[in-house]
Formats: sequence, structure tokens, C-alpha cells
Amino acid sequence: MAKGNSRKFKNLRYPMARLEENSDYLEIKVLEYQPPGFKSSSNQSVRSNTSTESLKNKEEILGKIFLPIPEAITDSNGVTWGSNELNGLITSAVDISTAIMDSDSIEELKKAGGSGIDKLKDLVSDKTSAPAINAVFASSVVNAFGGNVEANDLLARNSGQILNPNMELLFGGVQLRSFSFEFDFAPRDEKESLEIKNIIRALKITMNAKNGSLDENSSGLFIKSPDVYQLTYKTGKKNHQFLHKFKPMALNGMAVNYTGAGTYATYDNTSPISLKMSLDFQELNPIYSEDYNTGDGLEGVGF
Repeated sequence: MAKGNSRKFKNLRYPMARLEENSDYLEIKVLEYQPPGFKSSSNQSVRSNTSTESLKNKEEILGKIFLPIPEAITDSNGVTWGSNELNGLITSAVDISTAIMDSDSIEELKKAGGSGIDKLKDLVSDKTSAPAINAVFASSVVNAFGGNVEANDLLARNSGQILNPNMELLFGGVQLRSFSFEFDFAPRDEKESLEIKNIIRALKITMNAKNGSLDENSSGLFIKSPDVYQLTYKTGKKNHQFLHKFKPMALNGMAVNYTGAGTYATYDNTSPISLKMSLDFQELNPIYSEDYNTGDGLEGVGF
């Protein structure tokens, strides 16, 4: 590692064998975190800038780590969907309210109000709707006195039916992808054992927050965000042409087992003869369909 407070380090690799043009490996580029801020996107005034875009605009590389391709390579994409219910009474109320709110003039307002009154009359006079309306009002009265009764419960008990929920599965949001990796280290000489130690130190130093109170130029009121990581599967100097891509990620967890062979054993320089390192990453931003149309999304299977 570099001397002083700088977190920059020389490129590290394991194993230390020379990488050939057809060698596949995982590149971990360590970047100083760039907050997205509150600036809007250049072409969309109501869309905020993202961490990924901030990193592309100002990429401060602290160092690179080259590791073997993990034994287990998987990616998992997901979005959130959830069930939603909207019965006919609520739908009618929404239609009436929307018509009134969309009125641009007094005449349109009167027309919308008249139409709403007609719809209410139809509901009240409808023999199938009346019991439902009565159940809604009855449940409201009971609950006002501390009860806990649903309109559907009263309907089911009184008439053996419930309001049609018009259930739909609706899109609810995006998800952030997570990735876990495991690496086995078995140093073959002293130089390689020192390289492994520096790899572990580099990841530990950059994954943790910075304590502002230790900076003589700071008030000590804040702590600063950890550094982040751009992972890339590579073949020689080129990006891998099949495997999936990553967006910039945070390192949420790191675990090192210094008795990877199942027992404690070291070389003369105290380096363990076998180590296992586990890393848990999470992407800073979600994946969107349009991400597959530009940049890394065009390579291989995309994100």
C-alpha cells in the first residue's frame, strides 16, 4: 500500500503468473465514491443524476486487483410485482373524482358533477350494489365506535357474497442486484504471500468508511462514504465477450478464513499456506431495459 493517508495502491494480482492474451480473469477496479448530488439529468429535468453517472464523469482510480475467474459465476435479475385490489365502488368514486378534477371550465364542472350524481343514483338503485353500500356504511359506523369490521365481512355474513376485488398483479418497483464471490489463495512463494496480504489489506481499507475526525482539516462531524468497485470479466486486455456485466458496486461484506486447509499451518514468514476470501457486493443502481442498448450492455449477455 502507498505511504501516508493516500488509499491508492499499485496494481495487485493473484496468481502472479503472467496473463496471456487468452487468459480469463476478474478485474476489480477500486474507485473513489462520487455522490450523485441533486443535479438533474441533462436531457430530463425531473430525473436525478445517479452514482453510476457521477463515477463516469469523474473516475478516480485508486488501484486495480486481478483475481482468477470464480468457480461459481451466476447473475440474477429481478423486479418487484405485487397484487392490487380495486373494487367497483372505489372505481366509480375514482371515475367521478377524476372527471371533476379534469374539468377546465364551470360548464365542464357542472357536467361532470351531474354525471357523478347520475352514477351515484345508479349505484344506490342497483339491487346488487345496495347491500354493498349498506355494508360499507355499517362498517364505518361500527369502526367509529372502536370496532374492527370489514365491509366484506358484513357482506359475506349477510348475503354470502363479497365485493369483486378486480385483483391484478401490478409492477411495484426495481431491485438492486447482489453478487457473492469466493476465492482460494495458496501462496507458492514469499512474494506471492505478500501480494495476497496486500490484496486483503487493499479491500479492507477501501470498503470501510473514512473517519473525518482523524483529518486535521476536518471538524470531525462527519464520516465519509467508503470507496466503490467496478468489476469486469476480462480476456487478456479485452472485456469478456460472453459473461454478464456489472454496474459500479459497494462491498457490503468481506470474510477471510486463514485456515483454508482446515487446520492452522504457515510458512516461515508466518503466511498461512491456504486462505479463503468471501466478498459480498451490491450494485449502486438498478438495471433498466435501456441499459442493454448502450455501452457494456451491448457486450455478451449484457447486465
